[in-house]
Amino acid sequence: MSHTIKLPSGEQIHYTLERRQRRTVGLKITQDGLVIHAPKRIVQSYLESLIVLKADWILKKLEARSANQQQPMQWQDGNQLLLLGNPIILVTKPDIRSRAVEYTPGFLALAMPNHDEPRVIERKVLQWYKKQALTDFSRRLSLFATKLGVPTPPLFLSNARSRWGSCNSRKEIRLNWRLLQAPPHIINYVVCHELAHLKEMNHSAKFWAVVASIFPDYKAAEKELKAWSPKLHVI
Repeated sequence: MSHTIKLPSGEQIHYTLERRQRRTVGLKITQDGLVIHAPKRIVQSYLESLIVLKADWILKKLEARSANQQQPMQWQDGNQLLLLGNPIILVTKPDIRSRAVEYTPGFLALAMPNHDEPRVIERKVLQWYKKQALTDFSRRLSLFATKLGVPTPPLFLSNARSRWGSCNSRKEIRLNWRLLQAPPHIINYVVCHELAHLKEMNHSAKFWAVVASIFPDYKAAEKELKAWSPKLHVI
């Protein structure tokens, strides 16, 4: 649920409130702005007093987010996309039939009658990304599950805007398809992070020890993922 609070200084902060089964209040700056995760029974006035208390930090983070925001993707011939950390060029050309998306190193080609309609281009490109992501992520999940010594869990794709992966109590893993744009080692980190939840459904020291057992350099990868995040959310 979206809310707005007016600070004593006159500035306004817009935020999204998500109530969950948790004991503490969490503040998070995402691509969509401030998101607050709060216990289900906490009163609104307490949350707003917390926002006022943390206002300097929130405004600083929101300003940094705005500075890092990328321009929206222009779905047209010649524009640049990302695949496994590398730039690829979108090529669109007219054809009497709608052809399958064709990838060659450095290029992603679409041939179809309505080759200059952005919405049609976007739909076909995103379908391609999701198909490739499922194949790529499945391979990585199987590889690291074997390394961890656990059965390969069911994999689903996620379209979430505020998280890159999740693991639920049914031992199902969801990974954001946009990760396919990131360098391979960053994808591997997210895969290992979620696999570790099969053993530790928390973020305790034991959990990070599990992550480190299959991906030792996780701290650097986590930092890199945050830096890559704005670029990965362009599409």
